Amino acid sequence: MVVVNVTVTDPFDRIVTGLEQTNFQVFDEKVEQKIEAFSTEDAPISVGLVFDSSGSMSDKIQKSKEAALQFFRTSNPQDEFMLISFSDRPNLITGFTAKFENIQDRLLFVKSGGRTALLDAIYLGLSEMKKATTNRRALLVISDGGDNHSRYTENDIKRAVKESDVQIYAVGIFEPLSSRARTPEEAGGPSLLADLAEVSGGRMFSVEDTNELPDIAEKISIELRNQYVIGYRPSNLVRDGRWRRVKVKLNPPKGLPALQIYSRTGYYAPTQ
Repeated sequence: MVVVNVTVTDPFDRIVTGLEQTNFQVFDEKVEQKIEAFSTEDAPISVGLVFDSSGSMSDKIQKSKEAALQFFRTSNPQDEFMLISFSDRPNLITGFTAKFENIQDRLLFVKSGGRTALLDAIYLGLSEMKKATTNRRALLVISDGGDNHSRYTENDIKRAVKESDVQIYAVGIFEPLSSRARTPEEAGGPSLLADLAEVSGGRMFSVEDTNELPDIAEKISIELRNQYVIGYRPSNLVRDGRWRRVKVKLNPPKGLPALQIYSRTGYYAPTQ
């Protein structure tokens, strides 16, 4: 069974709920598939917070912590969380726990300094997600997006994201384009985070004003809890290990404006 989490938004970027299975079509390598499972209930979720504590975050770290805490506050009792912070290297601060107060306490002591090993941190996050106890999994990355100290490459990370079935939600805190203070890494940060989010079926939110951070964190939390979950058994049963593209199409009820869909772009077929 291939499971696809789908988010639907309206032109004002508000979540659209209340759609039925008949409003969706799913295609695997352009071949329409029979939807065998469809649900909209708020199932428990495992979320890994990947938190940038590098030196470039020094004037943004307080608001970033507030955003993370706001995200936890809007969670459900059955959800579980883990925390990775990163600067020169990623550091697993707490493994999965349902007690977000533990993470809250540890997060308060995170200080900024050092360089930015963003890709290494995401790689560690994806590895740790294998220990999650729920079927729905997401990474929430809060960073200014500039990587300048990772061992893993962008291609390594994209492959790991494609293999993982973990949605990536990125909150990119970027200097305004007009700012002269942007390093080349920070300039490339938005496209890097946006690419990873798009492949996974998550989303990236760009922030220039750190006061917006808590509201955006809450918005992501609400979004994760209002997804449509579609399951199908691929008609192509060949176990060739190849990347297969998945496309979800929407046939909305009459009278609705143009809607936007976010979902994972594909999966690797099994090899044996």
